[in-house]
Amino acid sequence: MSDLSFWGLTALSAFTSFITACMGAGGGAILIAAMALILPPAAVIPVHGLVQLGSNVVRGVMSWRHINWPLLAVFVPMSFAGAWLASCFLVQLPSQALQLAIAAFVLYLCWGPPLPKFTSGRLGLALGGFGTGFITLFVGASGPLVAAFIKPQSRDRFAAIATFAGAMSFQHAAKAVAFGMAGFVFRDWWPLIIAMFLASIVGNWLGLQMLGRISEQRFHRLFQLVLTLLAVQLLVEAARGLSGS
Repeated sequence: MSDLSFWGLTALSAFTSFITACMGAGGGAILIAAMALILPPAAVIPVHGLVQLGSNVVRGVMSWRHINWPLLAVFVPMSFAGAWLASCFLVQLPSQALQLAIAAFVLYLCWGPPLPKFTSGRLGLALGGFGTGFITLFVGASGPLVAAFIKPQSRDRFAAIATFAGAMSFQHAAKAVAFGMAGFVFRDWWPLIIAMFLASIVGNWLGLQMLGRISEQRFHRLFQLVLTLLAVQLLVEAARGLSGS
């Protein structure tokens, strides 16, 4: 990897952490899209997962007072169960089908009629945790789906950001363990991972400062817009993959 790519990804890590911290989601999807253009395909998801683990842990620590712990108590164990099941057959799943499914569900959650009442309770959280935990090992786009599950059950923008950071920290941790057990050699990428992690600290701090200046109404609009754009991006990527296959 060239020095330009190294420092470019490091700067992008700060910027994308800033986006997620003040808008609720989006940074991880931007980052993995850029990493896919630079890193070998086999390294993209595990390296991105470890960088995002660090970024989300930092964001969670910075905003820990706002975390909805009862929500995580349901979501996280089921997320681990989904990741464990996925790790039993780390094979190439049809990414286009997963992208289409994620995009359609995110758009439904943003703009469709309300889901049945049971989905906002423990059962819905458990199913959401299991499903997103499973797909996170195969695609780098589980963040928008996790955010779409957590935002409606958060009392305000601070709780949404903090709880999302907690949920994604555990999901990325499960991903890192699964890829490590599958034989991925993380030490070959430590310089880049550490540099991107340190940059994410700065981005998270700046993003949380900005979050404090955003009203609840504006945050909701930004959140809806970001998730919609990410869903459209997934639809475009899926269409390109299908047309090229």
